[in-house]
Amino acid sequence: MADRLSPLEPVYRPGNHGNLAGGAGVVLGERQPGSIVQLAVWSGQERPALAVMLDVTGMRLPDGAGSGSAREDIAAFGFAPGRFLLVSEAEGLADRLRAALSEELGTVTDLSHGRTAFRIAGAKAEWVLAKLFAIDFALAAFPTGAGRSTSHHDIFAQIQRSGPEQFDLYVFRSFARSFWHTLCRAAEETGYEVR
Repeated sequence: MADRLSPLEPVYRPGNHGNLAGGAGVVLGERQPGSIVQLAVWSGQERPALAVMLDVTGMRLPDGAGSGSAREDIAAFGFAPGRFLLVSEAEGLADRLRAALSEELGTVTDLSHGRTAFRIAGAKAEWVLAKLFAIDFALAAFPTGAGRSTSHHDIFAQIQRSGPEQFDLYVFRSFARSFWHTLCRAAEETGYEVR
């Protein structure tokens, strides 16, 4: 997105870093999706709200924390009962959802300028993330498409497995640079490439 500046610009160093004896164990990068949106559904209105979400995004989700789905162009997951994070490569998702969702069903909040998105991919991605978060990152416990809300010390993070060896992380923009340093430090042991 052209008008959104990265908070990582002063510290984002493409290339290979850390222990590269066995090659880079992970690839780290910043994503810049067009839309990051939170959908909050009122109690008892989950089914009709999820139907609206399906119409607008094509994403079919069961209600419940942790459930999710991911495609190349859009991803969504429940992070609490009646609460969903939706991420689209296209801009304007919040406006499309607001136009389709009545106020009786829930509310839509555009988080695009308030969150920074990271991606970690590679054979050692689970290992690196397990150093930071008390979550079971094994594929059987955290399947593709699923999402979790957690924190590393005081930094709130929402994490979605977007591929068999790939995770997308969303943190408050004001903590992005600090979290980036932490993520890079955690990946030094395995070696990492920044793209």
